[in-house]
Order: sequence, then C-alpha cells, then structure tokens
Amino acid sequence: MITTRASRRAFVGGGAALAGLGLARLSAAAPTPFFKDKGLPIGLQLYTLGDLGEKDLPGALAAVAAMGYRAVELPGFYGRTAGDMAAALKAAGLVCDSAHVTAQGSGVAPSLSGDLDALVRDAHTIGLKFIVMPMFTVPARLGAPRAGEGFGDFLARVAAQFTADDWKAQAAFLNDKGAMLKRAGLNLAYHNHNPEFAPVAGGTATGYDILLAETDPDLVKMEMDAGWVAAAGLDPVALLRAHPGRFRLMHVKDVKAGTAPNTLLKMDPAEVGGGTLDWRRILPAAHAAGINHFYVEQEPPFARPRLEAARLSADYLGKLAI
Repeated sequence: MITTRASRRAFVGGGAALAGLGLARLSAAAPTPFFKDKGLPIGLQLYTLGDLGEKDLPGALAAVAAMGYRAVELPGFYGRTAGDMAAALKAAGLVCDSAHVTAQGSGVAPSLSGDLDALVRDAHTIGLKFIVMPMFTVPARLGAPRAGEGFGDFLARVAAQFTADDWKAQAAFLNDKGAMLKRAGLNLAYHNHNPEFAPVAGGTATGYDILLAETDPDLVKMEMDAGWVAAAGLDPVALLRAHPGRFRLMHVKDVKAGTAPNTLLKMDPAEVGGGTLDWRRILPAAHAAGINHFYVEQEPPFARPRLEAARLSADYLGKLAI
C-alpha cells in the first residue's frame, strides 16, 4: 500500500518511466515501412493482371486500389481514349506517371514510330511523365518467328544475333525519340529484359553496356527491371551503383531460386518477397540512386490467380521496413 504523497509521486514517476521505456522499445521494434517512410506510393504495372484491364478496366483499377496500390504503370492504353483512361484512373484514386509504348505499333495502337503528336496529347491528358520503350526492336534482316516458335523464344534467338551496330541503332532511335518527347515535356525511358546482358559477338561489352554508352542521359532514362537483371545472374545494386543517375523507374519483380542465370528470356517468377531478391538492400539503393517510381510486376506462369498474386506483393511491400 502507498501511504505517503512522496511515495505516490515516486510510484507515478516510476510508472511513467517504465511506460516511456516500453514505448521506446515498441518504437525500436516497429520501424516505419520503407514506402511510407519515403512518402512513395507502391505501384503496379498492369501487365501483371493479363487481360483483366482490357475486359474490365474500372473493375481492375478498383481492385488494385483496394489492395493498397496507389500508382499504376500502363502496359498500353487498352484501346481506350486518353480521356476515358484518365477518368477511370481518377475514379479509382490512382496516379499514373508512366506507360509502356512499343517502338513499332500495329493498327491504331500508339507507338514511338507512329504519330508522336497524338501520343504526346494522350500522355498529357492521362498525366504521364514517362513514356517507356518496353523492348528492343528486331532488325528486319533477322526476319519473323519461325513456324511454331513462341514470341519470347523468337526474341531470345534474334537478340543472340545482334551486333554492336544493332545495339547502337537502338540507342540512336532512343536518342531521337527522347529528344522529341523532351521538347514536349515528357521523359523517355528504356525497360530491360535479360537478353541485353549477353556479350555481343566479337567483344566483352553487352548490349546493355552499349545502350548506356550510346544514349544521351539527358534524353533517355532507364527503367530497371530488377527481376530480369537477377535472371541474367547480375546484382541490381551493383548495376545501380555502376551507372549513377541513369535509372528513374524500377520494376519490383522477384524470381525463385530455380531460375538459372541466362540471357534467354527465362525465369521462374515469384510474388515479391517470395523469391530470392533482397529487397531490404535493393529498395534503399534504388531510392538513393534517384528512383522514385516503383512498380510491382510479375511474369507468368502464376501459381495462383493474378489478383491474389498482386495482393501478396502489395502486402509484403506495405509492411517492409528497412
């Protein structure tokens, strides 16, 4: 029993000290998650959802927002007008700073070789800051897919035949389009897979080495696909540090241990946090290198429904503290 005023003050003071100590321990045990700490939204490249965006864009965007994503990157415009796309994004409460646009389109789909004025108008309507070329182009001399050959296998086969001049031509194309887009207030970026990391015949430089050396950093940014870098047997952090200032966006993609290093467009995909990549190391290094746009992306095949896979990645990243 506490019988004196002094002893009561001592008890209360001691209790406050213990409570303060407990709060300090609790705070130390629960650091702020990375994306919340940096004030950055967790994004999703909608390619992850397959054709769901084409079938039901409002429903897909609402599901994405409900998972905790606050930003998306478009794999294309789904055949919709820029106005319709902007309205759907606004209704879902999602920011869209980036879209993939092919170098050479077909039909009415926008492309970097098509009507750039129309592309610029659409980009500004949606609110884009980046136009990303998602894949290298195939020189005409290398032909088309063979009978029964999948498109991925075709790309891997022809990329192995690229010369240094082929990669320099890719860089020249990027510089040209990047200059045009910059004048219109937009940024052009290039997204890697893993064939870019194969040594070019007759030398030790890779296609990616040539792209980095031949593109103007002021005109062409880089979107690092960390999963494809890892699938090539390389360290994303080492690549970031070797080329400071070149990267502005990242695909947050994980791969399983069964992925053998290759440059043939092969990987064994996993939800983010379910593979081998060390995101506690990669994410702060990427942010320090200047990346502020992070988009979860997962390749097929999927072990579970695509929406569930996207949710698992969002849950992991939302809680990840560095």
